[in-house]
Amino acid sequence: MCQRKYRRRLKRTQLPTIWTIPDEMWRKIRPLLPPEKEPGTPGRPPVPFRQVLNGILFVLRTGCHWKALPRCYGSGSTAHRRFQQWTRAGILAAIVKLMLRWYDRCRGIDWEWQAADTNLLAAPLGGEATGANPTDLGKSGTKRHLLVDGRGTPLAVHLSGAHRHDLKGLRELLGSGVLTPRPKPTERAPQHLCLDKAYDAEEADRLVEELGYTGHIKRRGQNDEPGVGEPVYPARRWKVERSISWFENMRKLRIRWEKKVENYRGLWLLAAALIIYRRIVLG
Repeated sequence: MCQRKYRRRLKRTQLPTIWTIPDEMWRKIRPLLPPEKEPGTPGRPPVPFRQVLNGILFVLRTGCHWKALPRCYGSGSTAHRRFQQWTRAGILAAIVKLMLRWYDRCRGIDWEWQAADTNLLAAPLGGEATGANPTDLGKSGTKRHLLVDGRGTPLAVHLSGAHRHDLKGLRELLGSGVLTPRPKPTERAPQHLCLDKAYDAEEADRLVEELGYTGHIKRRGQNDEPGVGEPVYPARRWKVERSISWFENMRKLRIRWEKKVENYRGLWLLAAALIIYRRIVLG
């Protein structure tokens, strides 16, 4: 039913930039939010949650300061307060998990081919999960670790300091960072994991084997161009690199101005929910 419902949309080659929460998405996530206001509570009417969520999305898209939020979304301080409340309550994480279940029903998560990668960004104000960025003169920075399925849909996220090696965050990414339960690999349904040269180490090989993956790690000194008869599995890594670029389209994520790691992660999760929605619509 769900697949037939979205088959017609596959003819669309591009989905317009999402500036407000789509109706279908809102109907799914509204039950996760608490009541806007208890009946009989005195005081002014609250700003509707959908209006607030659209304001948070505006900040995520444009990268503007919370105080600069246009008044059509309500007060910037209200939007920021609600955002922090929902982040602490785990609501934004629950939204991503809900979107992944929706995506799995409609498209099916492509567990067969997965890929992971990282990207560095500045974190001028410091805070947890930051460190000296070796590629930016030792300035404060943070590192985003991302795992995607075969279509580039986010499956796991993890934040660490910019000074930590990519390999050190791989276990957390494939463990506590996973946003939806991962099925056990079998001979009939193997799971491949593509990684770049940064993971060329025995520790990574052991971890990949321990978790039941068939690893495809680019080795140092190995030519990027496959020879005749050589497998081209590592070439599938381009999908995680494309997904990283999708996150970079959210200007609020390009530089981490949030001192609290949970606040930056909350913005990252909201961006992941939008990307998953686009995968549901476009396939």
